[in-house]
Amino acid sequence: MAATDFKDYYATLGVGKSATADEIKQSYRKQARKYHPDVNPGDKSAEAKFKEVGEAYEVLSDPDKRRKYDQFGQYWKQAGASGSP
Repeated sequence: MAATDFKDYYATLGVGKSATADEIKQSYRKQARKYHPDVNPGDKSAEAKFKEVGEAYEVLSDPDKRRKYDQFGQYWKQAGASGSP
């Protein structure tokens, strides 16, 4: 994965790294409502943004995934897949 493929999930949701779970949830709901395909029928860019917001929320709402994301950045998925050292 190239460095340019890195997605800053905090920026996607518009929250800081110190955001609480409630702040993340509130921001996700606001963004999801804004970009939902039912609200923007036929808008492919809104649909793509909706998927990005969902992916960001999936990671940041799970305490374990969020910890790995904060610790390993763009390589957080590989860190979770590796075995014991």
